Amino acid sequence: MRVRIVVADQSEARFYDAEHRDGALHAAGVLTDPQAHLHDRDFKSDRPGRVYDHAPDRGARRGATAHHGTGGERRPRRHEAQLFARRIAEQVQLAYRQNAFDRLILMAPPGFLGLLREALPASVRAIVAGEVGKSLVHEEAPAVAAHVPADAFRIIESA
Repeated sequence: MRVRIVVADQSEARFYDAEHRDGALHAAGVLTDPQAHLHDRDFKSDRPGRVYDHAPDRGARRGATAHHGTGGERRPRRHEAQLFARRIAEQVQLAYRQNAFDRLILMAPPGFLGLLREALPASVRAIVAGEVGKSLVHEEAPAVAAHVPADAFRIIESA
């Protein structure tokens, strides 16, 4: 049973391969995103657009309409994280098509783990053997191995 372990955050992804639970992890590659360290202001130069309510409340003075920013989930950093998650997913899908592994384990901070999950195609999502919602990308291989779920190497019996 060959397992690919993806340990990632918004700026870096490390790939490891393992043959069995107590075996050593073997480095299988690294992806980095230098733009992940930029601030929102570095992606664009102006503030988010403003939205004004259409008409003042009855009895309110003219020109006293409420307004608010439209930033929210369209922030440039979040968009960059989504793009990086897609790059990771493409790399994983390519390796899967080349039969480099049989199962997949994802390790990432909870917010980025969700982005990774969304970016993976259904064929790869079907072989995910475990997910760990922790930031382990800066840990050494033995620390990463300690977080591998115990049943990730269990052979699935066909029904």
